[in-house]
Order: sequence, then C-alpha cells, then structure tokens
Amino acid sequence: MTTTAITIARIYTLEGHDHLNQALDILHDEENILGVTVTRGIAGYGKDRKVHTSSLLSLSLELPLIIEFYDEPEKMARVIEVIQSKLDFKHIVSWQAMCNS
Repeated sequence: MTTTAITIARIYTLEGHDHLNQALDILHDEENILGVTVTRGIAGYGKDRKVHTSSLLSLSLELPLIIEFYDEPEKMARVIEVIQSKLDFKHIVSWQAMCNS
C-alpha cells in the first residue's frame, strides 16, 4: 500500500447559479483532477444567514451544493487559483490529507 499526500478542497455554492457545469468542465476537462464529488444539501445557510431548505412548504431552487475535489498539493494550489479567477466562488476551503492506494 502506498500513501500519498493530497489536498482536498470544497467549494460551497448554491444551485441555480450556473457554476456547477463550468466548475466540472474546468476540473475534469481542463485540469484533469483525480477525483470530484458533488453533494446537494437539503438545508444550509452562509454568511448572509439566509436559510435555504428543501422542505415541501418552501421548496428552494437555491439549495446548497458542495463540490469536493482532490489531487496532489502543488496541482491543487494552482487549480484553486484558476477556478477562483474564472468563476469567483466566495467559499472555497482546503486541507491536507493522506491517500492510501
């Protein structure tokens, strides 16, 4: 088993802001990132404290989305800068991790 240092990043955004397909195109087609997962939240809020929820009474078209991706640290530092400059995401977090393969 080999252990490799990686960086994991998460982009927090909302559905309906048309960033998802653009982000996936950059991560998959342009940057060839090792792994990407998109998660759709059922509820959440950010800095503006406005709650977005999927309840039947207030079905929101702006549910939270998390785009999580990982690769080698040097590549990730560059890719985060690229994706930030092209799409101007407001909330990107990243951290170091180890990958066993």
